[in-house]
Amino acid sequence: MELHALLRDIVGAANVLTDPQDTAPYFTDWRRQYSAAAECVVRPASTAEVARVVALCARESVALVPQGGNTGLSGGSVPSGSRREIVLSLSRMSRIRQLDTLNDTVTVEAGCVLAAVQKAAADAGRLFALSLAAEGSCQIGGNLSTNAGGVNVLRYGTARDQVLGLEVVLPDGRVWNGLRGLRKDNTGYDLKQLFLGAEGTLGVITAAVLRLHPRPSATATAWIALDSPRRAVELLALLRERLGERLSAFELVSRNCLEAVLFLSKDLQDPLASPHPWYVLADLADSGEQGALHEHLERALFECAERGVLRDAVLAQSGEQARSLWRLRETIPEAQFTNVKHDVSVPVSKTPELIERAGAALGSAFPGVRPYVFGHVGDGNLHYNVGPEALIAQREAVNRIVYDAVASLGGSISAEHGLGQLKRDEIRRHKDPLELELMRALKQAIDPRGLMNPGKLL
Repeated sequence: MELHALLRDIVGAANVLTDPQDTAPYFTDWRRQYSAAAECVVRPASTAEVARVVALCARESVALVPQGGNTGLSGGSVPSGSRREIVLSLSRMSRIRQLDTLNDTVTVEAGCVLAAVQKAAADAGRLFALSLAAEGSCQIGGNLSTNAGGVNVLRYGTARDQVLGLEVVLPDGRVWNGLRGLRKDNTGYDLKQLFLGAEGTLGVITAAVLRLHPRPSATATAWIALDSPRRAVELLALLRERLGERLSAFELVSRNCLEAVLFLSKDLQDPLASPHPWYVLADLADSGEQGALHEHLERALFECAERGVLRDAVLAQSGEQARSLWRLRETIPEAQFTNVKHDVSVPVSKTPELIERAGAALGSAFPGVRPYVFGHVGDGNLHYNVGPEALIAQREAVNRIVYDAVASLGGSISAEHGLGQLKRDEIRRHKDPLELELMRALKQAIDPRGLMNPGKLL
């Protein structure tokens, strides 16, 4: 095809994939829920090549699907099959362009794997705070395009909060160079915010200037048993009072999530001698001595136990033990792969009520239902997954019950995974019509021909 020949002229023949064996991994999402063919997969190696590919596709009226590590959970990074499309893989654009320790910034290309950015920061004595289960394969461009959350949002904020500047290829092939490492820039609209969380529907993020933080010299990790999610919210408030900003992660885990992990991974063990209905995995980080931080945490947990807020707790005594506790949390998505999944958020104080309301309504509609609840209760983001597997056939009815409970508490149906194809239609029930009108106006102004990631978000 002529288009393929022109693309090969830009990126080289080896980087235009057309064979079904080569393209298959790019055309299906990680959960294998969405799959559609595109004309080819194009793998540029530079911003200039991305710009030339985008300009060519604009001229030929071919839509583009930007793709990073393809670890998304909402079908946002694969073709929709709605029109003539190509997949634009940023995986070859993996350079760290600059690391400035005096300005506490790192400038990276969109194809950098998150773990590689974390390592570059650590090697320079700094911390890049974004951390999530897929960090060994997800890429920065995808993290920013979906405004990824992860476990450290409580202390450091979402992906959006880690960004000072962006480089973006616009739908006509022009390049906006906004790679500024400034904390203050009061010169009009903050254009980078348009592209963060836009899921590639307004342009292709090709590079970013990211914030770095001092690397903590001391960490502490605790696995804590509780009676209920209400106790978890009480515990969060108490620990924040006693420990302040040292508390960086606060993860809720239901007993059946832990059981699913232990069934899947025989090398992992229950951290406590007896079972409990709910758990929290808490992480602290600080400057200073390791022993001092452990003492602070031990005193705080002892006080919480005296007040009846927690049942039991274990404090990791080594880095290896801490990593084992985190493996329990990180294995949960894999351990209950086939069920109806939800990524929702409500005000932190309302998380227990959400669990109760959704559970009661689901139990009434589907006797024998099993909610699997885990997630970032410290910032109000829960992964509320519903089994058994047979309920997948009734996904829409299950979704409606959960989303109505979320809406009744002033929450959001997508906290950190984005809308993609999964929630594109459902969002119309939950967003104010004026909000949707403004979003469509932005889309029309920047991408009037609808070439950027069609069939997603809007």
